[in-house]
Amino acid sequence: MHRKAYVSGIAALLAALLAGCTGSSDKGGSTDDSNPGEAGTASATAQPGKYTTLPEACSAVGRTTLDSLLPGIKELTDEQQRETAYEGEATLTFDTDRKVGCRWKVQSADATDHLFVDLERVVSYDNSVSDDDEAQELFARKVAAADIPEPAASDSGTNTPSSSPSSTSSPSSASPSSSGSAASSASPSASGSTGASPSSTPTDLQPRLLDDLGDEAFVDDALSSSGSTVKQRTVTVAFRTSNVIVTIEYEEQPATVGTVPDSKEMQDKARKLASQLADSLAG
Repeated sequence: MHRKAYVSGIAALLAALLAGCTGSSDKGGSTDDSNPGEAGTASATAQPGKYTTLPEACSAVGRTTLDSLLPGIKELTDEQQRETAYEGEATLTFDTDRKVGCRWKVQSADATDHLFVDLERVVSYDNSVSDDDEAQELFARKVAAADIPEPAASDSGTNTPSSSPSSTSSPSSASPSSSGSAASSASPSASGSTGASPSSTPTDLQPRLLDDLGDEAFVDDALSSSGSTVKQRTVTVAFRTSNVIVTIEYEEQPATVGTVPDSKEMQDKARKLASQLADSLAG
């Protein structure tokens, strides 16, 4: 009788142990099911940008290019002064892997030229946003701040229609405008080398987006008065390649009163430098 009760007690104990093992295995299964979800979330993290560091800004511009942008360097007779002019002045930065820059200023007999080169590596701190996407957003803000027009309005809408309608479909208004108001309405496009044209930028050189530089780019051109009669032109070329944004500012202030810096020449030089920097970043 006692033996039978003893056996029944063992059976009950085994059943309880078996139930406990089954429950723990179920819990283990549920934790295993949650891990794949976490792994899936980690795998969806945005990819880092192409660039993890930046070149040294002051040495990124070659001497031949500096001779072209800053003609006054060749006029320096003192060798030490010339070397200092080539070296430029690095901008203050706390992390050279994130942002670097360099400035040059050289005075010649004809003008004073300034050159500024800035490189910024963009890093996203949001795991769902890639470095490239973050850089693209920052560049879009840069374009908006510069008030660069849309390509549809500047390229197709300005180059072709502005030349044909003004010369073909406005014979009645051509005679009055040519006498008095042509200086205000037609000077930017038609009279490129007369009257008020030096104080404005020709139509094909207006601020615009560029499609032949980096992933996206633009050029800005501004003419401002320094004092009463001296004109200073500032050409800005900015472009983005992956998660790096490069900005070039090229300024010229003539030494002679009434002289206006040439827009095309300055834009060509700045864009050439931008292409060289884009090529060097591409490796």
